[in-house]
Amino acid sequence: MKQISVLSIFVISLILINADQVTAQFKIDAQLRNRFEFRDGYQQLLPDRANPAFLISQRSRLSFFWQNKNLRIRFTPQDVRVWGDEELASSTGVFGDHASLDLFEGFAEIKAGEYLWISIGRQQLVYDNQRLLAGRNWNQLGISYDAVITKLNLQEWNLHIGVSWNNRIEQIAENPYDPGRIKTLNFLWLNRQILKNLRLSLIQMATGVTKTDSTNTLFFRQTSGFFAEVKLERFTFWADAYYQYGKNDTGNGVSAFLAGSDISYQIGKLTPGAGFTYISGNKFTGEKVNTDHLFDIFYGARHRFLGYMDYFRNIPSHTKQGGIQDFYAYLNLKINNSISIQDAGHLLFLGHNNFSEQNERALGFENDLVFQYKFNEWSAVEGGYLFLLPTETLRTIQDVKDSQFAQFVYLQLTFTPVMLQQKSQP
Repeated sequence: MKQISVLSIFVISLILINADQVTAQFKIDAQLRNRFEFRDGYQQLLPDRANPAFLISQRSRLSFFWQNKNLRIRFTPQDVRVWGDEELASSTGVFGDHASLDLFEGFAEIKAGEYLWISIGRQQLVYDNQRLLAGRNWNQLGISYDAVITKLNLQEWNLHIGVSWNNRIEQIAENPYDPGRIKTLNFLWLNRQILKNLRLSLIQMATGVTKTDSTNTLFFRQTSGFFAEVKLERFTFWADAYYQYGKNDTGNGVSAFLAGSDISYQIGKLTPGAGFTYISGNKFTGEKVNTDHLFDIFYGARHRFLGYMDYFRNIPSHTKQGGIQDFYAYLNLKINNSISIQDAGHLLFLGHNNFSEQNERALGFENDLVFQYKFNEWSAVEGGYLFLLPTETLRTIQDVKDSQFAQFVYLQLTFTPVMLQQKSQP
């Protein structure tokens, strides 16, 4: 586990501040996020005899950002813990904690021409609606990537080319890697603002995984698709569609797709909306599968799609490789600039039921009620009450026969102050 000296970062910060006061800008942001959770069926159905869990988790981030006209640098150390995850005795009356301090971001962006920037290091990759490349902010850890990104900006056009190559340690020879993780992630993202209200993105991804954790053989899955968004004064519509081909992690051929859309219309303080997501799956499993039809969402967002109770984080295992369908409707109420409420209902179905002779695809109904109150521009509280009515099919998938109702309650307090900011002098 990496140990990061915050004091050393402060020293570097002071050097950067004084190095180029005329043209440079420097800022320190903080984020402290505590979340209380009552889990009575969150992520997993609980048998009637099981007791619900209560927990509090905490994210602590400190982000240092420095830039001039040719260079941008960001460092973000992060600590994530569950209250009470201690082991060694300490003077506080509890115990010392599991080491959880690590580097969330650490990258430099270098200007390589009038319209070209190159970003190198650990960084977030957040594109379009985060279906494939996401920050996954609900997770207290979040997600960042070690990559090189070339960014070309030409008026309304944006072209990003990303390349990554991952290893667990400094290898002397060979290139093994955990086959459950992406060895190399490479993408080309082309985006343009068409007219005033239409935005269109095209993406091509090539993701490689090793055959085993002791071999060099790589299987590449290709993904091609688009994201389109229309925004008018009151009307918003987006749609995405992606097709996958190439080879899966066992070397079999792939032919899979994902499609989704969302439409909403603002009526005063109310904004009703509806949408769907379809992720293709396999009609058969085991030796009967010659071509893999299960779409891989890679490191894309989980929590923002398919219901906030996060039952379908791992599509292969959580749907028995059947894929999933989500038909949802929601109603947003923005009372004022500080208070907002959202209620969303999800009807969830398997794409294919490949493990039951009854072929029943319905998984259940989920309802997510969430409110948010902003104290000011740097602090807010958010809470939610979520419940799920599972079907026999979902109980079979999770091997929990006596669960009729699942619920989840959370309360999250977030502080994001700007602790220091120095702008370039005239």
